[in-house]
Amino acid sequence: MVRCAANRVQTRYEAECVNAREATNIIAAREERERQAEMEALSEKKRRALRRTLDARAEARKRAAEQERLREEAAYLAQFGELPPAAVVDEGADDSGNAPTALLPSGESEKSSAAGTPMPSPVDGGNAPGITVEPEEPEPSDLSQIREELRNRQQPD
Repeated sequence: MVRCAANRVQTRYEAECVNAREATNIIAAREERERQAEMEALSEKKRRALRRTLDARAEARKRAAEQERLREEAAYLAQFGELPPAAVVDEGADDSGNAPTALLPSGESEKSSAAGTPMPSPVDGGNAPGITVEPEEPEPSDLSQIREELRNRQQPD
């Protein structure tokens, strides 16, 4: 190939140079096919990974939408003091402290807010029950025990 390339005009039609050029072209074509096959394999691998990622995202969106729907349904049912369906409740969770409850006042005049001020009657005719919450005050004995413990900790031994 080197001898043929050095003097192309004279060696243009020599059998050895023609065969060498043809062999070079065949080798280059074979290497190009191998490189193209490797690139196709890599592209297919990337397409499969992208497809898996997109499928996982779609499944996650579907699960999130279902969870949001169940949460909204549970919030709606909680307005009426009903427990959400069993599918919404997490397994292993303690349901006793998280169950929705409603306190019905005995009369319209007894409604009051958490601060103890009377609440106005609903003007829209809603049927959601009101809840009266009494503010909790710490017991003096608990507070004095905490202060005593803090004093004991601050004193050097």
